[in-house]
Amino acid sequence: MSKSFALSTLSALCLTVLTAQAAEPPKEIGQGEGRLDIIAWPGYIESGQTDKNYDWVTGFEKETGCKVNVKTAATSDEMVSLMAKGGYDLVTASGDASLRLIMGKRVQPINTALIPNWKNVDPRLVKGDWFNVGGKVYGTPYQWGPNLLMYNTKTFPQPPDSWAVIFEKQNLPDGKTNQGRVQAYDGPIYIADAALYLKAKQPDLGITDPYQLTEAQYNAVLKVLRDQHQLIHRYWHDTTVQMSDFKNEGVVASSAWPYQANALKNEGQPIATVFPKEGVTGWADTTMLHAEAKHPNCAYKWMNWSLTPKVQGDVAAWFGSLPAVVEGCKASTLLGDKGCETNGMGFFDKIVFWKTPVAQGGKFVPYSRWTQDYIAIMGGR
Repeated sequence: MSKSFALSTLSALCLTVLTAQAAEPPKEIGQGEGRLDIIAWPGYIESGQTDKNYDWVTGFEKETGCKVNVKTAATSDEMVSLMAKGGYDLVTASGDASLRLIMGKRVQPINTALIPNWKNVDPRLVKGDWFNVGGKVYGTPYQWGPNLLMYNTKTFPQPPDSWAVIFEKQNLPDGKTNQGRVQAYDGPIYIADAALYLKAKQPDLGITDPYQLTEAQYNAVLKVLRDQHQLIHRYWHDTTVQMSDFKNEGVVASSAWPYQANALKNEGQPIATVFPKEGVTGWADTTMLHAEAKHPNCAYKWMNWSLTPKVQGDVAAWFGSLPAVVEGCKASTLLGDKGCETNGMGFFDKIVFWKTPVAQGGKFVPYSRWTQDYIAIMGGR
């Protein structure tokens, strides 16, 4: 995640979740304003320019008259920063950003009664605590997925069963060390991955939730990450760069999204993924409405459109994610009958989804500390 995290947002984390206040949502949708500005992860809003087969924007524009403009962001912190500056209507926020946006009053609650396709949402996602706060609903679920261990099958003839291959210095099956051949995610939320690993490795620490760490637990996790630093080839956030590193730079193991693994496998690369024994973190992304959106009618129309089964299936096919609408698994010829199974539909109950760490009265280490300390770790401090 980016280092330009707004101080005002950091201070907002001192608030408890239930104090978040917002204006009441609208009671009806009017005529579209003719324009819609969305902040999205790369590959989330495709209009056929990359591949003409993947286009869930053109049909929306023809049906509603709302011209879609997309600003891509590579990290959650970048999304929070852009939303703080304003000028956007929607953002596809992951769970490590959504509570910050809510507590910082950057987004507004929505009226799900104005979204007919709300009925399609996977029941497992409807009450997600990363976008339901104080009895209000802040957005519509979009996609979800696991952070898997991606590896080179030539280096690992047998799938590695533990995150230890990227957290601890060791010789890999090819006889060479893992130093300089593994990667970690460029974002403070990655601290939770190390916490999940340590939860299994050192149960005496008593870690129950990798996003709620006491001072002692947190310090133990930071030690793991500082020791890992000497092994890291690159802290990744750009999917294209990470894929290039696996193809050209000798990287053989890293946390990754299904998107990179699927793309590399489609290119014939010796790549596979595994669900390590310690478990995985994951992301459940929500389309959230800016508190001062200039095009709220088009925004509501998009949120409804985004929940149609075919759109959900097409996004999952392109991104390597899972649809927030279960029907999406069968509604997209691009995704195919086995697409959801391939992307990890069966992992849902095993994923520890991203959420913003909060202090809860000083009991746990807040996200502001995570940000400061992880930046230091990536810098070798």
